[in-house]
Amino acid sequence: MNNYNIKFSERFNKLGTETAFTVLAKANKLAEAGKSIINLGIGQPDFSTPEHIVEAAIKALKDGHHGYTQTSGIPKLREAVCKDLHRRHSVEVNPDKVLIVPGGKVIIFFSAMLLGEKGKEILYPNPGFPIYESAINFSQAKPVPYQLKEDMGFSFSAEDILSNVNEKTSLIIINSPANPTGGVVPEKELTKLVEGLERFPNVVLMSDEIYDQFCFGSTNFKSMLKYPSISNRLILLNGWSKTYAMTGWRLGYGIFPSSLFYLAEKLAVNIHSCVNSSAQFAALEALEGPQDCVEMMNENFKARAEIMSDRLNNIQSINCQKPQGAFYCFPNIEKLGVQALDLQNLLLENVGVATVAGTSFGFYGEGFLRFSCANSDSAIIEAMDRVSEFIKNKFN
Repeated sequence: MNNYNIKFSERFNKLGTETAFTVLAKANKLAEAGKSIINLGIGQPDFSTPEHIVEAAIKALKDGHHGYTQTSGIPKLREAVCKDLHRRHSVEVNPDKVLIVPGGKVIIFFSAMLLGEKGKEILYPNPGFPIYESAINFSQAKPVPYQLKEDMGFSFSAEDILSNVNEKTSLIIINSPANPTGGVVPEKELTKLVEGLERFPNVVLMSDEIYDQFCFGSTNFKSMLKYPSISNRLILLNGWSKTYAMTGWRLGYGIFPSSLFYLAEKLAVNIHSCVNSSAQFAALEALEGPQDCVEMMNENFKARAEIMSDRLNNIQSINCQKPQGAFYCFPNIEKLGVQALDLQNLLLENVGVATVAGTSFGFYGEGFLRFSCANSDSAIIEAMDRVSEFIKNKFN
């Protein structure tokens, strides 16, 4: 047999991953071996997709919607996206700027591909969703992190971001409400950023607002669509995965400025042709149908975040800010004197509680763990009891 030495592109050495999936696989393996596992690691709602949405997909299949759609998405869905944004944010969006894609990650990657190359710099939040840095590296641009600061409620400082902008900067990525921190950026910082960007008219802003309907703290969420002065250089990311418990359906959308839309659509043609047609009809029903499921999930995540943060704060040497949105707690564990990855592994292997180390979200995440609130009240309480007992015996 011949031994082949296949040479692949160097860019693939720079691709990252999502540790949450690695933790999930390890947790599942332990569970199969008989260990009691409480999974607070995965970032997806623990609720089922609402029945009326599922039925809409079934109906679409029975009605014969089995073929390709327009690459940008079925027109009714693109119009429904705009109506939904108008209902929630009182903004006007042209359906011609809406691109339906198989999951929000696609918009991250498209943004990096469109604006990143050797010699360019892209700013991104740290700790933040790991695919930001991965996509930037793959584009061959230089990733420039800006810190989400605990003492600012895990917001960014607009001054910090603007101080890193230069003639090489092509894109700035922001995320509010944020994964993994649960932070929501105050309006004053958003306004400072927009005003500061007037000095840099060629820099594009990508706003990841995938958790925008899960806000329950004292900091009010404001969509970047509310700033018309940057509409000609704003990419907005949103979707159905979190809001309607549809992570496995792979449905998201991006709103692109006219100057970039046709290029993003061309990428879509080359990569995935279009999104599954029946899933698009489900997405249409999600937007046009009853919204009580969204309110129910938001109330549940709010209550769970309260339970989790309160119980984490009762554990010696741990401090946890109450999250303002999304469905994560991001406690500070520095006083325990253990690295985040080590504690992640200790908790999973010793007491069966799956979490994700803060370093999975960037180097500014050292000293933190991410706990997902996407589990039942009783499971969260049991997990917190296990964590508390383990830390008391191991570190005190």
